[in-house]
Amino acid sequence: MTIKEMNTPFSDGVARIIKEKGLKQVYVAKRAGFTSQELCDMLNGRKLIKACDIPKLANVLGVTVNDIYETGKGGAYAKISIY
Repeated sequence: MTIKEMNTPFSDGVARIIKEKGLKQVYVAKRAGFTSQELCDMLNGRKLIKACDIPKLANVLGVTVNDIYETGKGGAYAKISIY
């Protein structure tokens, strides 16, 4: 199994939510404590997304971990947030 396969669907979900919210990857990376290159590598399958990274990204994006997962699996991202 490749890193890209292991990161999916979280990498797809993060990328889609970033796009739908009109955010910049560099902004999300900085707020989550990553360099822009690290986030880019995570989203493109060159760096493993660790379990401890996912809540950081969810927090910055204002969504739940489940939102990221479901969005990455092709589900609709619920724009209504409880935050």
